[in-house]
Amino acid sequence: MSALLEKISDLNNLVLEGKGMDAFEKYYHDDVVMQENGNQPIIGKEANRRRGLEFFSNVMELREAVVLKVAAGEGFTMVQWSYNYTHKEFVIRNYVQVSIQEWNDGKIIKERFFYGN
Repeated sequence: MSALLEKISDLNNLVLEGKGMDAFEKYYHDDVVMQENGNQPIIGKEANRRRGLEFFSNVMELREAVVLKVAAGEGFTMVQWSYNYTHKEFVIRNYVQVSIQEWNDGKIIKERFFYGN
């Protein structure tokens, strides 16, 4: 198993255990840039930490989070997730998301999320 495949598998397992912010602290670069669909990217670990904490604090019920597929290549990983949860602002959400991570120095430097509305 490649080093990146091991890292993304550990990150996914942390998320599945309800430790998404632990995964963030362990695997994300200080200069990380994260972007959802066509929205403006969020730059830096602190800004993305705030975004993550806000999101997780608004999840009222997580019914299901499933890793469907994982791929790793030279400097990147991709994960296809299936999510089903209730969010305070977005209400019931049930969708498939693809996350693409670019890695630098063993940490995620760029991540982009693609999902339907």
